[in-house]
Amino acid sequence: MPTVLSALILFLFSLPAGSESAILAARMETRYRNAATLQTTFLERYSENGTVLRTEAGTAYFRRPGKMRWEYDRPEKDLFLVDGKTAWFYVPSDHTVTRAPAKQSEDLRTPLALLAGRMKISRICSHVELAEQEKPLREGDAVLRCDLRGQGKNTGTSASPDAAFGNDAADLVFFELARDSGELARIIVRQSGGVAVEFRFENWRFDPPLPESMFHFEPPAGVAIVNGELPDAKS
Repeated sequence: MPTVLSALILFLFSLPAGSESAILAARMETRYRNAATLQTTFLERYSENGTVLRTEAGTAYFRRPGKMRWEYDRPEKDLFLVDGKTAWFYVPSDHTVTRAPAKQSEDLRTPLALLAGRMKISRICSHVELAEQEKPLREGDAVLRCDLRGQGKNTGTSASPDAAFGNDAADLVFFELARDSGELARIIVRQSGGVAVEFRFENWRFDPPLPESMFHFEPPAGVAIVNGELPDAKS
């Protein structure tokens, strides 16, 4: 969802030279930055104060620049799509579509636009370090903690989707990745008030043939279109 320009150089400015966190972050950037398209299966878990309230699963697709498509299969079929300018959330069972400018969407899936953008972690993180207290899902993985840049709402723009990670100064993002390859296994977004959204990934495919038409949304006939904020993390 343009390739990284000098990503490694920019990122190393924000981290101690030669630090393990810098090496791992650069490895993740290198893993994803040259792919024009990506595909992965995902599991999404929404929780408050440690209690899981909702679990969903499906397949996500990313296409540079700035496009992504989330097809939810369980527990019900929904669609979340960003075409580069507009974010769409379609609930077939409700016969409704919600749309909002991508730069104004506060949906917690927008952090994953990083994968469809420039893959510059330094654009969203003011500081990155190893999160020793976070237990990885897979033995041998590393977990990086990202302190988000900036404060206030709607910091992202449609031209830089990778900048739209958080809207609250208390937000933290954690990346779990394979130490040897940099492949992304999990992202956790934690907000103030005990809210957390976790994305787990498997079966990554790099440069699958994804047609441009996959990232265009045409509302079906008879479906009501609502303008406004998208439901946050499908809550």
